[in-house]
Amino acid sequence: MTPVNLKEVRDKIDQIDEQLLELFQQRMACAVQVAQIKKEQGLPILNPQREQEILESVKAKAEATGGNGAAAQVLFSTLMETSRSLQHDLLQDGEPLRRLIQESFQPQNSQPQSAGQQTVACAGAPGAYASLAAGKLFPGQKLIYREGFADIFAAIDNSEADIGVLPVENSLAGSVIEVYDLLQQHRCFIVGAIDIPVHHCLAAPAGAELPGIKAVYSHPQALSQCSRLIQSRGYRSTTYSTTAAAAALVAQKGDPSIAAICSKEAAQSCGLSILEENVQNYKHNCTRFIAVARSARIPEDAEKISLCFSLPHTTGSLHQTLGRFALHGLNLTKIESRPIAGKAFEYLFYLDFTGNVHDETICNLLCSLSEELPSFSFLGNYREIRIE
Repeated sequence: MTPVNLKEVRDKIDQIDEQLLELFQQRMACAVQVAQIKKEQGLPILNPQREQEILESVKAKAEATGGNGAAAQVLFSTLMETSRSLQHDLLQDGEPLRRLIQESFQPQNSQPQSAGQQTVACAGAPGAYASLAAGKLFPGQKLIYREGFADIFAAIDNSEADIGVLPVENSLAGSVIEVYDLLQQHRCFIVGAIDIPVHHCLAAPAGAELPGIKAVYSHPQALSQCSRLIQSRGYRSTTYSTTAAAAALVAQKGDPSIAAICSKEAAQSCGLSILEENVQNYKHNCTRFIAVARSARIPEDAEKISLCFSLPHTTGSLHQTLGRFALHGLNLTKIESRPIAGKAFEYLFYLDFTGNVHDETICNLLCSLSEELPSFSFLGNYREIRIE
């Protein structure tokens, strides 16, 4: 083989890239024509059988002419994804989602509901972290309390509450899976979010002393967040519906050997003595709460979008779908998978990313996904408050 230097190889690559770019533009021009034909004939943009046949043919031809079959498939898959995205944009499909977005828009200068006109449900009791979150998100509104997360969704379904505030994720213990499942079951929309710093304390009935504590009550997430303390002292742990409810139970029992892990506010509200503060494993610990409602509300300055969807049973479907977000330079902030009830090894994916649906590029992307994916739910576009 004749030796060549790096510059010669790079010059050749540049020439090939110029040809590739010209061919790419020609292919996109063909995609425009295809979109028009499909519109006239009422044909769907996605033809999964044809795409699969093309990918298999590309792989076979690549392997027969020098290898790199799998890489060639990735390349052509990306080309087809880009082509479909262009066709969706041109046809402006996904009409149900476009209409929902338009009807949910709240201009910046629109007047919010006056104090007292909204009823906000949260789990636990006054002083619970959910109560603190609700107060920050909806100051001056009426708060009502329910025992568990399912009870909050029931209150919304029964029109006892306009909004529910629930935890969905802790920076240390991870996602609150029950809330994700309930969110999908009840078809609610996320209308706001807030990150609340978590400062757990160990609280017990008046007169109790730290050496005498043998057991602790709290929500499973809080117990997980304070696992080092519990294990190092050999406490028996018992799960309860919320941290505030655990505090109320400990106050009711009056047993000096039992303590609650809860917020300082919950302990004070229940008349408990605070034996120790900041008992969580790590100093920088926060919980993300979401506000949910029966209908979507999209403020003009919304900056986070949440989705739920399932994927087709094809190789690389997750990669291809996430690639659509990368194609538009969108920043994914969370992805969570949950098994679909009654369907073995099939999953729903919950996805958060930064953006505003009134950006035409983002709206077109979501509308195209709503047309292509087996199931797709727009969960909301909202502001997220961060408390330092």
